Amino acid sequence: MKLAHLADLQVGRLGLGAMGMSVAYVGAGFDDAESIRTIHRAIDLGVTLIDTAEVYGPFVNEQLLARALQGRRDQVVLATKFGLISHTGRDGLDSSPASIRMAVDGSLKRLETDYIDLYYQHRLDRGTPIEDTVGALAELVAAGKIRYIGLSEVGVNTIRRAHAVHPITAVQSEYSLWTRDQEDAVLPLLRELGIGFVAYSPLGRGFLTGAIRSTEELPDSDYRKTNPRFFDEHFQHNLSSADELRDISAEVGATPAQVALAWLLAKGSDSRSGIVPIPGTKRVARLEENVAADTIELTPEQLARLDELTPAVGGHHAEAQMQWIDR
Repeated sequence: MKLAHLADLQVGRLGLGAMGMSVAYVGAGFDDAESIRTIHRAIDLGVTLIDTAEVYGPFVNEQLLARALQGRRDQVVLATKFGLISHTGRDGLDSSPASIRMAVDGSLKRLETDYIDLYYQHRLDRGTPIEDTVGALAELVAAGKIRYIGLSEVGVNTIRRAHAVHPITAVQSEYSLWTRDQEDAVLPLLRELGIGFVAYSPLGRGFLTGAIRSTEELPDSDYRKTNPRFFDEHFQHNLSSADELRDISAEVGATPAQVALAWLLAKGSDSRSGIVPIPGTKRVARLEENVAADTIELTPEQLARLDELTPAVGGHHAEAQMQWIDR
């Protein structure tokens, strides 16, 4: 696999999001054995960045990765997150230094590792100055518990303030053909500062694959049932994006998922502030399909047509979750 740089951190330019192995996308349920096979296959194919968080489960996703990475820890760049769970008893988001110190020790224990490669603040805690949060993370870098610092779903002011305290390696936010708001201000700033970008939900929570044609296909317990883009009043409109992508993909000779990922890869050509998508899957076959996007080269005309896909309607998170996104 070709490589990308998140600031000074080098990774395979396609990563793997592990959340769906333990939570959210219920489907046929969870199969830890198949998930572990998927992680092993990802490493064999050159995927190095594997993404989890303490809140996934909570906690069980980190424990799953620990089992999967026995004997292979040094082959991956392991990313996890803190801040959605308070370890100090506070209500709501907690990125206080005291909570961070407890969170990192818990993640290290569950992941069965001595260090975390990339440690993200999961969402901005407006009750704790970002300078205090990053200062605590800088101490963890100095102590060898983490190697690099990341932020998730933050705006330009927060990024600048954080980066002034300690270099930020990566910002992770939702970005796809379906969700383009990062292009206005965040991505230009990251290129200015030499910070990498990690794109979660690069396939629109599975919508852009074209496989979901009706919300009735999703069980009531599936996380996507709470997402406004899957609501009945938006769903039929949003099918237009998936159908247009399907038509372009047929011309390319690839699947819609591969073309959606190849579009993102084409956006991340800068050598120090690359864009690394982390499509999530719990199946080997889907992983292999996604990784094949690394070989696809889209023409300028195809990229332009993809840029003009029908925009999605409906918020990309439920209203309560949108309140946690810093803009």
